[in-house]
Amino acid sequence: MTAAYPHARLRRTRTSAWSRALHRETMLTPADLIWPLFVTDGTGVEDPIASLPGVSRWSLDGIADRAREAVALGIPCLALFPHTQPDRRSARGEEALNPDNLMCRAIRAIRDAVGDGVGVLTDVALDPYTSHGQDGVIDDAGYVLNDETVEVLVGQSLNQAAAGADIIAPSDMMDGRIAAIRAALEGQGHANIQIMAYAAKYASAFYGPFRDAVGSRGLLKGDKKTYQMDPGNSEEALREVALDLAEGADSVMVKPGLPYLDIVRRVKERFEVPVFAYQVSGEYAMIEAAAAAGAGDRDALVLETLLAFKRAGCSGVLTYHAAHAARLLHG
Repeated sequence: MTAAYPHARLRRTRTSAWSRALHRETMLTPADLIWPLFVTDGTGVEDPIASLPGVSRWSLDGIADRAREAVALGIPCLALFPHTQPDRRSARGEEALNPDNLMCRAIRAIRDAVGDGVGVLTDVALDPYTSHGQDGVIDDAGYVLNDETVEVLVGQSLNQAAAGADIIAPSDMMDGRIAAIRAALEGQGHANIQIMAYAAKYASAFYGPFRDAVGSRGLLKGDKKTYQMDPGNSEEALREVALDLAEGADSVMVKPGLPYLDIVRRVKERFEVPVFAYQVSGEYAMIEAAAAAGAGDRDALVLETLLAFKRAGCSGVLTYHAAHAARLLHG
């Protein structure tokens, strides 16, 4: 119970900046951010992505520079996504198993640049490698096959672990893949590699610019509704999270971000585990478009939305605004 007005005036603590800072319940720091980066072939390449203003694909030397930048800004982790050339894509995504593919070379480039100064999170799914743009192996009707896909994902995970990944992040939404990957990592001596499971990944309209970035949008046949979650479901999200935790996930992710903060809160309250969210490409692009149109101040929009993730219960946020936000937070 609190006193009644006028003995209680909640505005009292808002009167001065020092008081607002003192009473602030939720804090955002650069250590709360994971920076997604897109990797491409070549040297000295910075390839801007039209649908993601301010975001580029980087060749390995650029990825190394971004790693140094992350260390300087206090960003603790980078998330890597490859732009695989069309001639290296196939129906089964075999390039994911190549120990010298873009992802593995990017991991090594980061290690050469900063050692263990920044964590490396690697995406486990086949859509950057398949000729059809789906996240797994398909049958003749185009249906993504669960168990056959899991076998490939295990090999992909071990490939990334051998290259030096710190966090394996399966984004494919196949059933049982966390248990299979965890068992394989343990069996190959990778006991300390974390798994951050994309546990509640929705079939969303917000992924379009990402598919441009990895080169899969024009290739995608059909949609991903047979394995990504229905946006109308929340109880199912809790079941997905429970399964992934039981199978050996160290942390879980909700994707997309802002439209699913209710899911973040429910997961955090139910399981009391580290929960992350991905502020996805469409969310980023909307903020950039609003700022460009004069509909809002870019810096304020960026920081307010990231703070919302923390307030909802996130341990951290994957965001393309990571470097910009870190600079703002450093003041």
